[in-house]
Amino acid sequence: MTKKRILIVGIIIAVLLIGLSLLVGFARGAEPVDPEQTAWLESTLIMHRGLHDDNQIVPENSIPAFAAAIEKGYIIELDVSMTKDKQLVVFHDKKLKRVFGIDQYLNEVTYDELSKYRLFETEEKVPLFSEVLAFVDGQVPLLIEIKNEGEVGEMESLVFRELEDYEGLYAVQAFNPYTLKWFRENAPHVLRGQLSGSFIVSDYDVEYAGTTRLPWYKKFLLKNMLLNFESRPNFISYEVTNVSQRTLESLQKYDVPVLGWTVKERSVYDRAVGLFDNLIVEAPAL
Repeated sequence: MTKKRILIVGIIIAVLLIGLSLLVGFARGAEPVDPEQTAWLESTLIMHRGLHDDNQIVPENSIPAFAAAIEKGYIIELDVSMTKDKQLVVFHDKKLKRVFGIDQYLNEVTYDELSKYRLFETEEKVPLFSEVLAFVDGQVPLLIEIKNEGEVGEMESLVFRELEDYEGLYAVQAFNPYTLKWFRENAPHVLRGQLSGSFIVSDYDVEYAGTTRLPWYKKFLLKNMLLNFESRPNFISYEVTNVSQRTLESLQKYDVPVLGWTVKERSVYDRAVGLFDNLIVEAPAL
């Protein structure tokens, strides 16, 4: 091969690499907003599913857990799911087995059926999303994770309908970039955050919480946030225990707040504090 041909091949490879880098940068891009709009996300720690006691007396995603977080002035992170009869409830798992010991899925039961059960054998029931909004009533900000792995549109519309008249500070976040795309297109004023991480799922999570194991290509796309061109998040929430320094540095280049989820131990908190703009934590980490 002549020197001229080597030069041409080198130029072509360089152009392809630059093009690929630009394409990836576009795909992973975020949408920064005025820092004043997101300042509250960094104002105090975010309590994962409220300030609960590891489901002994005060269960996760319950009114008492939210009351305890309000008393301490923490931001509340909570999960919104939908029952068979299209009722929005504050509940994390797809399956009822971990929380109630019932081998059934949330979308197979109506809210009336669900309300007969008690969270982790305490006295608390699964609250409606509307009940939680009325209870919190703007006393502290809310970070609302929307749990939708199905068709996008109906659930997102119902969530936004509940939030339209809510006067407190809040933001939505989701693993599903198309949930965030819905908000981007239909409610662009609502702060939206892209959740991501390793997508490693244990056998326990599959059996008891109904967590979905994604095929490798979906895992690759979501882990590397290559669908951000659809969601264009205003902030990012990334898995604390499965993030490399290189990944963290790349996320910080997008000029949006980067939150870390979920800190469950003090040792993890000590390592993560200062690396992220804020942390989503559980009580033992404090």
